Amino acid sequence: MADLLWDDVKCLFDPDLMGPLPDVRVPDASTGEWQEVLDLVAEREWQCQYSEDETPLPVPRAEAVLSRSANAGYPSLRVWPTADVLAIFRFHADDEIDFDVDLRELQGQGQLDVFCGFLREIGRRLGKPVLMDPQGRCGHPVLGFDVDADRVVLLAEPGQVTAGDG
Repeated sequence: MADLLWDDVKCLFDPDLMGPLPDVRVPDASTGEWQEVLDLVAEREWQCQYSEDETPLPVPRAEAVLSRSANAGYPSLRVWPTADVLAIFRFHADDEIDFDVDLRELQGQGQLDVFCGFLREIGRRLGKPVLMDPQGRCGHPVLGFDVDADRVVLLAEPGQVTAGDG
């Protein structure tokens, strides 16, 4: 059974309402939990590409990428749980795992199911919530993986959501 039904949440996947790149995050994380996510990507054999300033490189250990100097190249990890769904991990801080998804790619029940499955995999692996906020409105999650429920749940009323400036 689906965690969420498209007809109930499609407004939360409207790029004009949420911003095209909502913020997805695992708060209160650690370098070790970043490594757990990297290990999960490898174990699941999801297609991925790590780069620094758009230069493709082998995926490093989390500790190496998170301890880089501020003037080092901008790191990102692109992960495709399926060919048509992309998550881009940003490595902004060691205490929060953050990534973007493009809502223009997440349209319909099939993509919603893939996205929920991706959040579930990360949340189960870490034993932590994985939250999605409207773009630029960090701290105002609209949906996320709930550890106790072991599924993705709504955290805000769909009609009450707007994106921020960011």
